[in-house]
Amino acid sequence: MVLEREPWTRAMEAKHDPVMIEEILAALCLQPGQVAVDGTVGLAGHARRMADAVSPGGTVVGFDWDTSMLEIARENLREKPGIRIELVHSDYRGMRDVMEELGLKANGILMDLGLNSAQIDDPTRGISFREEGPLDFRMDRSEGEPASALLNRLGPDEIERILWNYGDERWARAIAKSIVARRKDKPLRTTTDLVDAVLAAVPPGARDKRINPATRTFQAIRIAINKELEGLDEAVTDAAACLAPGGTLAVLSYHSGEDRQVKHAFRALDGEEFEEPLRKPQEPTPEEVARNPRSRSAKLRLLRRIAS
Repeated sequence: MVLEREPWTRAMEAKHDPVMIEEILAALCLQPGQVAVDGTVGLAGHARRMADAVSPGGTVVGFDWDTSMLEIARENLREKPGIRIELVHSDYRGMRDVMEELGLKANGILMDLGLNSAQIDDPTRGISFREEGPLDFRMDRSEGEPASALLNRLGPDEIERILWNYGDERWARAIAKSIVARRKDKPLRTTTDLVDAVLAAVPPGARDKRINPATRTFQAIRIAINKELEGLDEAVTDAAACLAPGGTLAVLSYHSGEDRQVKHAFRALDGEEFEEPLRKPQEPTPEEVARNPRSRSAKLRLLRRIAS
C-alpha cells in the first residue's frame, strides 16, 4: 500500500514548507557530530535541515506514528551522507524509552504538534473538509476508532464537550445537536456529512469569514480521535530529560490547549536544571504566513538544559 501511494506523497513533499524552520534552527544551534531528534518527523521537512546541521558525523532520530510517513521520511533522508539515521514507529510519547535504548542524549529536539501537508491533503484520511473522504481522522490507521464511529455513538453532550474543549467552537452545542439529528436519518460516513452538519447548525451571518465554518469542528474531532492532548505535559517532561547539557527543546503548537500544556510543563521545569530562553512564544513572520497560511496559528516555545 505504501508503494502505491509513493507517487502522490512525493508530489506533496515538493510543496511541503516546514513551519518556522529558520527560527527553530537558530534556537537549536546544532553543530556537526551532534544528536538531533524530530518527535514528529512526517515528511522530514524539518529533519532534513537538522540533518544538514549535524553533518558530518551526527545522528538524527525521527519519530512518527504513521508508517507511511516514515517510509517517505526514510526516502527523503537517504541522500544525507555521513550521518546516522534512526526512524522509529512511535509518537513523541515514546521518546524517552527509545533514546535510553539507543544510548543517546540530544543536543536539539523538535516536537511539531501539527499535521503535515501530506496528511491534511490526503482525502483517504478524511482529515480535511476540502475534499470528500471517509470520516476517519486517525494518524495511525492500524488502531483506534475512526471519527465516523465516534460521532455516530456519542451523545450530544459528549460531542459538545469535544468541540468546545478541543476546538474552542462557540457553536459547539448547536453543531452537536445537528450531528445527532442528522445521524438518525443516515449515519455520518464522509467528511461531507460532517461539513453539512456544521453548516446546518451555524447561521450564515454568524460564520467567520476568515476560515471555513467546519475548521474548528474538524480540528476538535481530530484531536479527540488521536488523543493528541493526552499525556502531552508528561511527554514534554520526558523529552526534556532526553536533552544533553546545553541542549534545547523546541515545541511548535497550533491550538490553545496544546500551547497551554506546553507552557505549564516548561514553567514547572524552569529552575536549577532548565531555563526558558523566551518567556513568550515566538510566532511566524507575516512573510511566512503569506507564503504558508497553515503556519498562521503556530507558536514556538523553547526550553534549554543548563550547560553546567
